[in-house]
Amino acid sequence: MNQLRRFMKSTYKLIWSDEALNNLKSIISYLENNWTEKEISKFAQQLDHQLDLISQNPRLFPKVDDAKARKSVLSKQTSIFYSIVKREINILYIHDNRKNPENLKLS
Repeated sequence: MNQLRRFMKSTYKLIWSDEALNNLKSIISYLENNWTEKEISKFAQQLDHQLDLISQNPRLFPKVDDAKARKSVLSKQTSIFYSIVKREINILYIHDNRKNPENLKLS
């Protein structure tokens, strides 16, 4: 089993853009003001799980039209946009799906 875990362990490094970190801070602030601790914990677990999926298999999620970015839907409210450069996964943006996606800067 340890060999399987070593095999599955990602060799990709996650790099967060300043914009993605700002998006995450805004989401956390909103959650703290509007959700319960239990709901916030569930969101954090979902985010961790999704980032694990991305880091283990970055090509799992589809490319966004006319961009080198990929989109991973975290929940009906939130998507993660990222790109792959060599052995790095660049988290570009955490998007509120209720907002206009045309405003995203993914290139």
